[in-house]
Amino acid sequence: MDIGSIFLILGILVLVVLYVSQPFVQRKATVVSLEEHEFSALLAERDRILNALQELDFDFTLGKIPEDSYATQRADMLQRGAETLRQIDLFQSEAGDGSVGARLEAAIQSRRAESQPVEGAPDPDDELEALIANRRRARNGKSGGFCSQCGNAIQRSDRFCPKCGHPLA
Repeated sequence: MDIGSIFLILGILVLVVLYVSQPFVQRKATVVSLEEHEFSALLAERDRILNALQELDFDFTLGKIPEDSYATQRADMLQRGAETLRQIDLFQSEAGDGSVGARLEAAIQSRRAESQPVEGAPDPDDELEALIANRRRARNGKSGGFCSQCGNAIQRSDRFCPKCGHPLA
């Protein structure tokens, strides 16, 4: 083996080792507070209950579950879901500053501010419409009609039809 190929293999080996060992060297652990963990668990429980309700309804429509059993299971799941939603609301109201209504109003106001156009800013649609109108005028100026032989569109500068070769008058 050539000495150059040995250095090339060693260089590639060093790069591979550095790439593989990078996660061990950095050790950036994500710190999750207890409150964030509890909130995440509540959201997961909500999603689990919603999925279970959908599956229960689907199984009932297929006739896999008797009607009396379905009613009791559905009522139990709805009660657990309502309790989970109350806990989520309680957690959000404790974590947030202000009431739920105030947060909702703030979100609506920010949404309205984003949707209103800025005054004085040029409308990009106007520029686009002007470009389209100019293009149509230029295209109409070049149009010479249609070939009397084959019906293909021709331009004014054409002396012969580009499709059939018929001489134009």
